[in-house]
Amino acid sequence: MLAQDSQQFIYTPRYKPNQLICGNGQVAVVTGWTHRKTVAKKLDPSEYAVIGNLYSPTRGISPLLRNLLANPHVYYLVILDATKEDKNAGGCQALLDFFENGFQKKVSDTGKPCWIIDSEITGYIDAGIKIEGLNQLWDNIRCFSCQSIEQCVETVKRVAMGPKLSGRKKPVIYPDPVISPPTILPGQRYGHRIEGKTIAETWVKILHRIKTTGTLRPTGYDGQWQELIDLVAVITEEPEGVYFPEPNYLPIDRDYLTEYIPQILDDAHYKEGIKYTYGQRLRSWFGRDQIEQVIAKLVNEIDAASAVMSLWDSGSGGVYYETTDAKIRFPCRGAERFGRGENDSDHDHTGSPCLNHIWVRIVDGELSLTATLRSNDMFAAWPANAMGLRTLQRHIRDEIVKRSDYDLTMGPLITVSQSAHIYDDTWENVDILLKTQYPKLVKQRDYSDPSGNFLIEIESEQIVVKQTTPGSGEEVATYSGKNPLKLIREICAASPAIHPDHIGYLGIELERAKQAIKTNQQYTQDKTC
Repeated sequence: MLAQDSQQFIYTPRYKPNQLICGNGQVAVVTGWTHRKTVAKKLDPSEYAVIGNLYSPTRGISPLLRNLLANPHVYYLVILDATKEDKNAGGCQALLDFFENGFQKKVSDTGKPCWIIDSEITGYIDAGIKIEGLNQLWDNIRCFSCQSIEQCVETVKRVAMGPKLSGRKKPVIYPDPVISPPTILPGQRYGHRIEGKTIAETWVKILHRIKTTGTLRPTGYDGQWQELIDLVAVITEEPEGVYFPEPNYLPIDRDYLTEYIPQILDDAHYKEGIKYTYGQRLRSWFGRDQIEQVIAKLVNEIDAASAVMSLWDSGSGGVYYETTDAKIRFPCRGAERFGRGENDSDHDHTGSPCLNHIWVRIVDGELSLTATLRSNDMFAAWPANAMGLRTLQRHIRDEIVKRSDYDLTMGPLITVSQSAHIYDDTWENVDILLKTQYPKLVKQRDYSDPSGNFLIEIESEQIVVKQTTPGSGEEVATYSGKNPLKLIREICAASPAIHPDHIGYLGIELERAKQAIKTNQQYTQDKTC
């Protein structure tokens, strides 16, 4: 659409407007994982129509194409495919393949009709966009692929210098895709604990808890998410090489993980448009290698409870090295790199790290790692987060063993997700996953309970419950009485962490014992349940 008082155009986004930078040219710029402001600051608004990110080939291309159809004055598309994250995700390549190779009508991984891009990357376009609209884009928009910010900016400026083109047609607007709100059961809002043997198993349990009891909230990204606050996930038996189910139902595979792990373990050189990697924050951001510090700390003090790594920049403007003579101040590399003021902090900037705090502890020869994440996309990001952290945990264990005489085993990995959420455009995927995988987990009964075992007998017309430790079987408590409900309450008060299915089983057995006393029959505890 032309502005009335100039030859400039007005870009009007119908989808995800808060995630876009709008100008008044005829070039749409897709920056992939590179921050859109990094490109925008090098251009004049008259040189571009819109600048936006593209993170996912399955979730991000449809709204992008819908916006292009609603703004027919856009004739050019410049795609920046510059980072490791872009290569891993494949969104930019899939978009480019749409314009180069075309598309076919098939079904998505959730079984719904959709358009699938002819690409080695799986890229979806929702079926609500009609073929006439897709053909119009395919026939009229010219694409340019760029491998660096400099090339992207040069391409936009060069194209913008050409003659302005009149709109190809009127805006084409299709009905918004309908996302059905979930049915939410009552549940607590704060403080959740979920345990599983593997990351894959725990992930399914997490998604089930969020989907059934999570609170609906608007996001800052033009949508909704379903959220639990302060979710503690405990992974107890993840194999050494990291477990992938077969067939793999996780949102990542081994190839993706191979590319992701260096973002946790390795330092990284500064690259414009990329704020940080977790490895950079751990290795050099504050002028110290925190991973090496933790390893050295535990080698010298195996029982230390202060093996802590922090990724949050509080804006001190520098770090202090303790020496025998004085405290020597060194500038914070984060402030140097990104032009922050000396006292700027992560509170003052968008894109602050989701992973904030890591704590490593060794107890009885077992090394555990606890990580706190302030904001966690539990569908798309948590499996990679957990596997990366598990790899970091193994690296620390191996280095301590190599540098000392300690023989350490791998303990649990614990993640504390302060905002554990799933976005509305993944709800359908979560529903499909839970229908196929959650019933299998429910059938995998595990009778072990850290609260111990409970042996039920009848003595002198009283129900007697003896609590024993789960390992040695040592008797640690005794409860007696005739009222099953009163006994259940006493047991729960004394052992509030008892597993729910365990207490349900005890309730059934205590009622059986009560009936045996009432009918003067012999009682034998059922130990097969």
